[in-house]
Amino acid sequence: MRRTTPLALAAAALLLAGCGSQQDSGSSDKVSAPPRSATPSPTRSGGGCTAHVELSAADHGRTVCVTGGGEVRLTLDGTRTRPWKPVTADGSGLKAINAGFVLQPGDATAAYQAVAAGTVRLTSSRPLCAEPTAPGQVSCKGIEEWAVTVRVS
Repeated sequence: MRRTTPLALAAAALLLAGCGSQQDSGSSDKVSAPPRSATPSPTRSGGGCTAHVELSAADHGRTVCVTGGGEVRLTLDGTRTRPWKPVTADGSGLKAINAGFVLQPGDATAAYQAVAAGTVRLTSSRPLCAEPTAPGQVSCKGIEEWAVTVRVS
C-alpha cells in the first residue's frame, strides 16, 4: 500500500489553489486569487496606478502602472547554479535608484523611480537547468526569460 506524505498533500493543495485564478471576460462571475502579500499588488493595464510596485518572478508577462514619483522594486530569487542576469530597462519614464544589497548569490534586484510619463520594459533571464558540475553529466541550454512592462502615468 502506498503512503501519501504531508509534502505531497501540500503540493497538491498548492497546485489546485492556482486553478482558481482564471477570469472569464464574458461573465460577471469572476474568480481571482488573493493578493500575494500586504504590499499593494501591481495592477494590470487598464486598471488604476499605484505609487509603489513590488515585482517578483511570478509577475512575468504582466503590465503594471506606477504614478509619477512612485517606485518600482523587484527581486528575482535565483541560485548559484541558476543565477538571474542583471535586470535591464528599455524605454523611458523610470530612473534607476539604489536597490540595496543582494543577499543571495544568483538573485537579481533592481529599483526605479517613476520620473516621467512613458513605458519601460524590464527584462532578465537565467538558465533553465544548472550547468554540469562533473564530466559526463547532461545539461540543458534552455533559458527562462522574465519581462514586465511598466507604464508610468
